[in-house]
Amino acid sequence: MLQEIIDLQQSAVKQLVAELKKKNEITFKAPTGSGKTYMMADFMNRVIAEKPNVVFLVSSLSKGDLARQNYEKFEEYKEKGNFPNLNPYLINSEIAGEERLFIPAEYNVYLLPRDLYKRGGRLMQGSMTAFLKELKFFKKIFLIKDECHIETKNLNSLSDYFEKTVNFSATPKLTRGQHPDVEIKNGDAENAKLIKTIEWGEETDTVSDAIAKFEEVKENYRNLLRINPCLIIQISNKDKADEELQNKIKPALKAKPDIKWMLIVDKEKECDTNDVFKAKKMPVAKWKDYAKTSAATIDVIIFKMVITEGWDIPRACMLYQVRDTQSKQLDEQVVGRVRRNPRLSDFEILDEKAQKLAMTAWVWGVESDEQKKVIGVKLYDEPQETIENVKIKTTKLKKLSEKTDFNLSDFLSKQKE
Repeated sequence: MLQEIIDLQQSAVKQLVAELKKKNEITFKAPTGSGKTYMMADFMNRVIAEKPNVVFLVSSLSKGDLARQNYEKFEEYKEKGNFPNLNPYLINSEIAGEERLFIPAEYNVYLLPRDLYKRGGRLMQGSMTAFLKELKFFKKIFLIKDECHIETKNLNSLSDYFEKTVNFSATPKLTRGQHPDVEIKNGDAENAKLIKTIEWGEETDTVSDAIAKFEEVKENYRNLLRINPCLIIQISNKDKADEELQNKIKPALKAKPDIKWMLIVDKEKECDTNDVFKAKKMPVAKWKDYAKTSAATIDVIIFKMVITEGWDIPRACMLYQVRDTQSKQLDEQVVGRVRRNPRLSDFEILDEKAQKLAMTAWVWGVESDEQKKVIGVKLYDEPQETIENVKIKTTKLKKLSEKTDFNLSDFLSKQKE
């Protein structure tokens, strides 16, 4: 892994630990794909090292299976010896007795899926309150709200049990006071090669244009990166979904019979694919596990809302949004799915061409305000007063494809000396 990435992540975690000592609630903002789960684990490991009597409750506020994914990551880090102080436990309905859920008290990181703690759920029938009361006698409980931009009123009712609250999100909710205390900015993450730079498609480009670009990139992805790339297509949730599928997406896919696709929606029974080598009625959870691997042969994934949070698929390098979300937060979450570095652990061994390919994402959708902002630059070996008085705005030029007949020598010969 590049030293720039290590330095950026460790600096953010160090700041988080320092801020937690000053305030009872802090917020961390980092782009999707910047290693939020890894930094969360590092943060908890450092806090527990200083205060062994601290227990973390990590509430995954996503509809996706984010709690299980985080738990598996924490277990993986623990097995590798990265963060030896962590002892994670996944709270789930399978541990239920006849009357109520039982939660053991000997762990120091508890992962709570949002859907398990909702009105009418097993945990709402006294199990969670009893667990927290018992734990609070001899431990300090810190709450981590993963994907904190999603509101969870039931969890807020337990706020008296938590001494500290830490919000994690790529898009924290400012209207609820989630102003970032520590932030990794998009530009910093891009410069460190932690996330990809976006190449925006034209507004007039169709699904067929996106598929054509995917076919152009696919061979290089396989040869240079040893990864099967993926194009993800987002459609509307309700009424417009069928129309978009029938009139825009399926005709484009039908024209490319060699392209393998899968359709994922909220309900498991509605998963579909043209991959005849896989069981078409496989549950969504298994499809998602298969599709995210670098060796997966699914070229196009069509989805509604299930990829907004909690699904890491680093091989995804393109996004085409058929739907208009009208939500900046949702757009940023979705775009983040294609910005992960697919060769994060060994990026430094790639040649220049492969590195450029790995660090490019192609997106047809709504460009966020943050992407349009002035890009910060660093001036080396200049006096501080000079740096403070220089502001640079960069302009990305379009390709010179329409000027291919331009000849530099002819142009110069017509100029005055």
